[in-house]
Amino acid sequence: MGLETARVLAENQENNIIITGRNEQALKKASGYSPFRNIIPLKADLTDFERSSDLLLKFVRNHFDKIDILINNAGYLYKGKFDETDDKEMRLMMEINFFIPAKLIRLFLPLLQGGSHIINISSMGGYQGSQKFPGLSFYSASKAAIACLTECLATELSDKGISVNCIAPGSVQTEMFNRAFPGQKANLSAEEMGKFIAWFAVNGNRFFNGKIIPVALITR
Repeated sequence: MGLETARVLAENQENNIIITGRNEQALKKASGYSPFRNIIPLKADLTDFERSSDLLLKFVRNHFDKIDILINNAGYLYKGKFDETDDKEMRLMMEINFFIPAKLIRLFLPLLQGGSHIINISSMGGYQGSQKFPGLSFYSASKAAIACLTECLATELSDKGISVNCIAPGSVQTEMFNRAFPGQKANLSAEEMGKFIAWFAVNGNRFFNGKIIPVALITR
């Protein structure tokens, strides 16, 4: 979803998009998708945030004097029964799905300003009142946490004119989905979801702040 979102945003040559990840080869490939060369790759291991945070901030400051849009799209899913999921997997899901997005927002807050838009990517699994599925207890809980943080930050940052919203996708055909549910077909493609996230990132804060937007199906 992150790659597809970046590709759509990069169709506007006035946009400059920094993407992060651990796979340098994949990042270089992603940066070549734009005819305007406005996708800027940065290899960074967000799971080691203490070591990578200075690199992240310096890199962004070298390219931007402000951030208009911050999309927290990194995610990790381990499917397993509640009583059989070990502490390592439990903590990794909470770290990647909640703590790292929170740390990134705090890190880049000095570069955000009035009109800036933060988008956190949650999941229908973390959407209150949605149908829950076995094997996703800790994943869903971590996604519920980032959704709740969204509501809190929308209030806390409102005096700065910064909007914070959260998108909660249903099943999307991504590598993470395929690993967790081999052989199953998701309701949405990564391309479809990327197009929506890109549109919402640019336009959503005109209509929403502090909202959790469920995106489970597309009507054709």
